[in-house]
Amino acid sequence: MNRLVIAGSGFAGTWAAIAAARARARAGHDTALAITVISPAPELHIRPRFYEAALDDVAPDVGGLFREIDVAHFAGRVEGLDATARVLEVRDARGAHSRVSWDRLVLATGSVLFKPAVPGLTAHAFDIDQLAHAQRLDAHLKTLAARPASPARNTVVVAGGGFTGIEAACELPSRLRGVLGADAVIRVVVVEQAPAIGPDLGPGPRPVILEALAACGVEVITGVGVTAVDADGVGLSNGERIACATVVWTAGARAHPLVAALPGTHDRCGRLTVDAHLRAPDAPSVFVTGDLAHAAVDESGHTALMSCQHALSLGRVAGYNAAADLLGLPLHAYRQPKYVTCLDLGPWGAVLTEGWDRQVQLQGADAKALKRDINTKWIYPPTDRATAFDLGAPDHVIVP
Repeated sequence: MNRLVIAGSGFAGTWAAIAAARARARAGHDTALAITVISPAPELHIRPRFYEAALDDVAPDVGGLFREIDVAHFAGRVEGLDATARVLEVRDARGAHSRVSWDRLVLATGSVLFKPAVPGLTAHAFDIDQLAHAQRLDAHLKTLAARPASPARNTVVVAGGGFTGIEAACELPSRLRGVLGADAVIRVVVVEQAPAIGPDLGPGPRPVILEALAACGVEVITGVGVTAVDADGVGLSNGERIACATVVWTAGARAHPLVAALPGTHDRCGRLTVDAHLRAPDAPSVFVTGDLAHAAVDESGHTALMSCQHALSLGRVAGYNAAADLLGLPLHAYRQPKYVTCLDLGPWGAVLTEGWDRQVQLQGADAKALKRDINTKWIYPPTDRATAFDLGAPDHVIVP
C-alpha cells in the first residue's frame, strides 16, 4: 500500500487530507492509499482569530472528520526531514522519537513569527502567533487591573502595522476597558517602521484604515522601529521611549524552518519555490503547501501570500496532487487569480477589498458582518464526509 503523509493539520494540512481522501474515493482505490496526518493534536487552529478577546472556539477538533474520511492521525511534532531517504523525524508528547517514511509527502507545517535580535523581545513581548501565545496575552491583560494605576499600565504598544497588527490594535482599546473599566484612560500605539500603515495592503484601503484606527482611539507612529523591549516599555529607533506594561509583537512571519531541508530556491520568507502542481522541483516525492510554498497564483506574476485565504486552496491542490500522483490520476495546476482581503477594524467595522490593487468594495458595519461570517463559518472545517468531499475539490475556492 502506498503511503501519503501530511505534516501539519492547519488550514493547508487539513484540506490536503480532505482533498487526498476525496481523490482516493473518487478513484475507487480506498485500499490502495494510506493517508496519515502528523501534528501535535488533531486540531485546526484558527489563527486569523487569535487577535480576538474570545478564544473559546478557535481550535476545532478534526479528529472525527479524519476518521470519517479514513485518514489516520499521528500525534507528534515533525522535527526533521530527509527528502532523499523519504523519512520524517517525529517526536511525540512523551518525548519518544519515531521515523515515519512516505511515498508522497505534503509539507504543511505553516509559518512562525519573525523575531529579530531586538534586545528584550523574547523576554518581555507578547504575540498572537500561536494559540498558547494568544492565551498568554489574554491572561496578562486580565492581570492589569490588579496593578497600581499608571499611564504605563494602561498603555499597549503594538509593534508592526500590517494586517495582524491593525486587527489587534483595533480590538485592544475595548479589551483594555473591559479589564480596567469603561472610564479608564487607555493608550494603544501602533509602531510601524515603513513610511505608512499597512505597507503590504497598499494605498487603496489606507484612508479607511486610518479613519478606523482614529475612531478606535489608536495612535499610529510610522517610519520608526522598535529597538528594545523591557518590562517597563519600549525604545524606538528615533530615540524616543514609550512607557508601557504590554508590548504585542506582530512584525511578520517566516516559513517553518523545516522547509529549509528541501533543496531549491527559497524566498526572503524562507518559502520554497514550487512548480505549478506545488511539487518541490528537486524533491519530486514532496508537495509543499500553505505558508511554505512560493507559488504563482496567476499568469501576471502574483504569488500566494502567507494567508488563510491562500492556504485553503493550496492545501486542496497539494493534497489532491500528492494522491493523484500515486493513483495515476492527472495532476491539477494551482491557480487562484481572484484575491480579496477583509480586514477587521474593531468596533468601527471592517473593510473588504478586491484585486491585487485592493480596491475597496465594502466598509463599516456591512464589511464587519461579512468578516464575522468569514471568521466563524467560512474558514472552519466541515464535520462530515459528505460536506468535506463537496468542498474538497482542488479547484474549489472560498471567496466573498
